Order: sequence, then C-alpha cells, then structure tokens
Amino acid sequence: MVPVHFKPKGRGTMASKKTIEGNMLIAQSGGPTAVINQSLVGAVLEAKKNKEIKNIYGALHGIQGILDENLIDLKKESKTTLEAVANTPSSALGSVRRKPTPADCVAIFRVLEKYNVRYFFYIGGNDSAETTHILNEEAKKAKYPLHCFHICKTIDNDLRQNDHTPGFGSAGKFVAQAFMGDDLDNIALGGVKINVVMGRQAGFLTAAAALARQDETGGPHLVYLPERPFAMSRFIKDVKAVHKKFGRCVISVSEGIVDAKGTPIVTKGASAKEVDAHGNVQLSGTGALGDILAQEIKRKTSIARVRADTFGYLQRSFAGCVSETDAKEAFGVGAAAVKEAIGGARDGSIAIKRKPGRKYAVEFKRVPIRSVAKETQHMPAKFINAAGNNVTQAFIDYAAPIIGKLPQVGKLKRIPVRKA
Repeated sequence: MVPVHFKPKGRGTMASKKTIEGNMLIAQSGGPTAVINQSLVGAVLEAKKNKEIKNIYGALHGIQGILDENLIDLKKESKTTLEAVANTPSSALGSVRRKPTPADCVAIFRVLEKYNVRYFFYIGGNDSAETTHILNEEAKKAKYPLHCFHICKTIDNDLRQNDHTPGFGSAGKFVAQAFMGDDLDNIALGGVKINVVMGRQAGFLTAAAALARQDETGGPHLVYLPERPFAMSRFIKDVKAVHKKFGRCVISVSEGIVDAKGTPIVTKGASAKEVDAHGNVQLSGTGALGDILAQEIKRKTSIARVRADTFGYLQRSFAGCVSETDAKEAFGVGAAAVKEAIGGARDGSIAIKRKPGRKYAVEFKRVPIRSVAKETQHMPAKFINAAGNNVTQAFIDYAAPIIGKLPQVGKLKRIPVRKA
C-alpha cells in the first residue's frame, strides 16, 4: 500500500491576504471506495501543518452529521491511527445520499457559525459536487466567509474536468482481476458467463474488465456500455458468434445499459423503481439484469450452460485489491484541496489532469465546483469499438497505468500423449 506521506505537487502552504483563521470541517458522501480515506487523511494531515486551521472536525454521515451536530475531533487522532485509516477501504466518517434543501442550508450555516468553521471540504462524486456547489452559493448569498471545496472521488470515473477520479483505479483493478478468475473458470467448464458491473451512465468500470485479457482468446469477449444503445437481438447474435468461435463466451455488462429510447434494460424486469435523494433509479443491489440477459440466451440459443453474476457493491470497497496509483492520487487530491484553501482560494473542486507525454504523470488543479457538479462525463467514442460491443486499444492504454499491474496467468502447453 502507498504510504500516506505522498506529497502532491501544487501550491505551498503560505497564506495569502485572503486567508482567514478558523476551524475546518470535512465529510464524506456518496458511495464508499477503497481509497476515499486516503483523501480524508491527506486533507487532515495537510491541515495539521497550518496555523490558520485551529480545530479539525469530521461530520459523521455527510451533511446529515452537520445537521445533527454529530461531529468528531480529527485533530486528536494520532498519525498512526490516521495512517491505518488511510489504508482501509470504505468511508471512515460514514456516508450519506442527501441533497440539501434551502432550509437545510440555513441550518447548516447555523452549525458552521456555531463551531466557527471557515474551511469546509466534501469528498464525493458529481452529486456531492452539486451539494458542495449549493452550499457554496448559499454561503456567498449569506456573506458567510467560508472556503468551500469539493474533493473528487467515484468508482464510476464520470466526473467532468477529470482525466480520472480516485476510486476508479482500485475498483477497476478488482473488476479486471475478478474477470481474470471468471475467465479461467469459463475455460474449464465452457458455456456463457455474464457479469454485471456498476456504471449508471458511464462505462469506464465495466470497460476495465477488458484489462483481464492476456491473449486473443481471453475474456471478456463482449463488453456492453451505457454509452451505446443496447439491442437484445444484436446481443444474442454477438453471443452466438463468439460461442461458435471459442466454444464459450464471457461478457461484461454495465448495470446502466439502455435501449434506443434510453430506457434502462434492468427496469423492464423490475416491479419497482427505487430512487435516491438525487433522483437516481436504483440499479445495483439486484441480480435482475443478469437474469434477464441469461434467460434471453437460454430461450434463443441452444447453449446449455449460461450463468450470470452481479458484482454489485463488492467492487466499491474490496480490501486487499487497491491500485497503488489510485491510493497515491486519492491522498494527493485531499492534500491539494487544503493547500488551495490555505493559499487563499475561496472555493473549487480538485481535479486530476493527465500530463501529455508517453510516461504517465498527473497534476492536481482547482476547477470551478459548478463545472464538476451533477452532469456525467461519458466514455469517449474513441474508447468504444464501431460495433458497440467492446473497447478499443485506446481505452486499454488509458486505463492500464491507473489500474496498475495485474497477475499473470499460466497455461499448460497441453502436449498430447500418443494414444496406445
């Protein structure tokens, strides 16, 4: 695991004339990841270096914890404890999915004033960026002096302004390694295997399965992403062709695949549509999509063995399967957010930008919160093949350094013995 003393490049900690003294409050929101605590600890350790920040509070379960005044003192946590937390998956502060109402904002400001909070950091995805933006705008209207920052994270890798986001690399590593194992299983027993992977509107994580391939016969043989309309008839045709060629077929499918009208395939077999506070229809936590696809293959082909699994929430916080690049960068964005705030910046979101050149390198830049909030960044067209059922080499080249080194598979030469 990458040590938490990673130091990102960026602005120093010298305060400008705009810097104010006060307390800091940090919280986590949305789905947990394997490295979200690296961002938390990166921010806390950076804050501890600066005299402008007096106390460091953590809100339990995001803005709900602020409203309930359910805060903890992070400044009293030892470096040893913080380092252990940084290397632990999931959200150490707990998480929440709640969009603040105008009334919530008023209540939150009262809490911030009560605890003299002048630095607020919210770690999360695009919905969390939207929440940060709402709070920041309300703070401006109220003329409340608050340095308000969004710290990026999401396994979906769908935040605008970012080349990629913390959480994706580790989740992608889990997906790739899970497919490596499943492909070996499929080689042994044959048939069709479908794996449903997280990805509501962006297919990056589903596409990461392609890194499992180690030769031209390896799976996944088919990859279906939400960026391309899904047609059941074409799907069955693809499966038949692959099965005829290899005698088997492994498939990576995004939970968010939709038909030509934009209707999620999974909802066609669901009796209810649960939504969260941001209006997102629940796609994970159910095996419905895998069942729908498996049943169609059984009905419309002569393939005897058809199986389906849904990775569901396993890919978010899987212990022991962390990308070193991901951990390092997650720590870096947390530290960079505090540096920007102490340096005098009033607000922003810390984005990861890839530097041009053959050698992989990134930098952290402050961008407007509004430019990251709510809307989704999709897979570029150059990452998806013309048929819409696989990824291109351009995606492999993009994702490989983020996900990191994967295990090598050994195969027998299978030298036949002459029959007696």
